[in-house]
Amino acid sequence: MGARTAANKGRPRSFAKNAALEAAMRVFWEKGYEGSTLADLTRAMGINRSSMYATFGDKQALFRMAIARYAEGPAAYVRAALEQPTVRAVVEALLRGTLELLTDPSHPRGCLSVQGALACGSPAEPIKQALIEWRKRGESKIQKRLQRARREKDLAKDVDPGDLARYISTVVTGIAVQSANGATRAELTRLVDMLLRSMPF
Repeated sequence: MGARTAANKGRPRSFAKNAALEAAMRVFWEKGYEGSTLADLTRAMGINRSSMYATFGDKQALFRMAIARYAEGPAAYVRAALEQPTVRAVVEALLRGTLELLTDPSHPRGCLSVQGALACGSPAEPIKQALIEWRKRGESKIQKRLQRARREKDLAKDVDPGDLARYISTVVTGIAVQSANGATRAELTRLVDMLLRSMPF
């Protein structure tokens, strides 16, 4: 009994795995990939290092799971925004969803896709590339939705869907940087309102 208890000590129960991953996501979100130490992660997750490796793999594997969790959780508004019926509604939902996410006081400042890659040196190059690919996939999804809008005559023919998708992605990243710099909700709301007035639709 004693040996069995010792062997299981520190191993997260199956119902706690999601909670542990959520905690790791918040650490990465707040401190970035390289800024998050194994001690930070295991303390937040409530498990020891061996349990972390056994359940989630190494730090890189854990980070990849964390960004997937971020996409399914805090950033799920992106998927919902792309399902809006008009291009105007899509872009407004993307920008206001970003605003809501980044000004929620219960969240760390900034966006995980930006914060996560800060100060990534050469040992963390795979993580930097993973985040680049993640952002590119997000931009590609926006572009496909805009291409559909043009086919449906909801976007003017002289507006290139690829260029507009890059513009929207750049705007979203800029809002994230402004949030990390300490911009207030009121300031970011005015920024989003101004951006929406400048959109080509």
